[in-house]
Amino acid sequence: MSDNVQASSLGVADIQKLLASLPHRYPFLLIDRIVDIDRDVSATGIKNVSINEPHFAGHFPELPIMPGVLIIEAMAQTAGAIVLLHNGSGKPGKVFFMTIDGAKFRRPVVPGDQLKLRVTKLKQRGNIHKYACVAEVDGFKVAEAEVAAMVSFPEDDETGA
Repeated sequence: MSDNVQASSLGVADIQKLLASLPHRYPFLLIDRIVDIDRDVSATGIKNVSINEPHFAGHFPELPIMPGVLIIEAMAQTAGAIVLLHNGSGKPGKVFFMTIDGAKFRRPVVPGDQLKLRVTKLKQRGNIHKYACVAEVDGFKVAEAEVAAMVSFPEDDETGA
C-alpha cells in the first residue's frame, strides 16, 4: 500500500473524531467530516449546508446565503483539523486563527449545497501553519483564500514553574 493511500485511509475523520480534535461546537463547528487527508500536507473536508443553521434566519430571510466569513471559517477548521488530527502527541491542541489573504467569493452558497473544502499546506515555521484553501460546490469554485494559524499543544503552555 502506498504512503498516500495509507495516510488517506488513516486520516479520514467522521464527526466523532472531529469533536475529539477540534474545540468548536454547535453552532460554530462548520465541518461535518474529513474525507481525504495526506498526513499534515492536505485534506478535503465536507460541510453540508442546511436551512436549519441559525445564520440563515438573518442572512437573508428571503434569499438564504451562507455568509462568506463562515465559508472562510470552514476552510480554516479543515486546515486546523489536519494539524490536530496528526499532531503525534495524542493530546488535544488549540488552533488560533491569525491571517486571511486573498479571499475571493465567486458564487453564493445556499441551503442544500455540499461544500467541499480543499486545503493544502503552503509552509510551516515553528507552530505557524499557512494553507491555501478552496471551497467548491458541485465542482465549481465558490471561494478561495490563504489562511494562517498558530497551533499550541499542552506541553507548549507549560511554564516549568
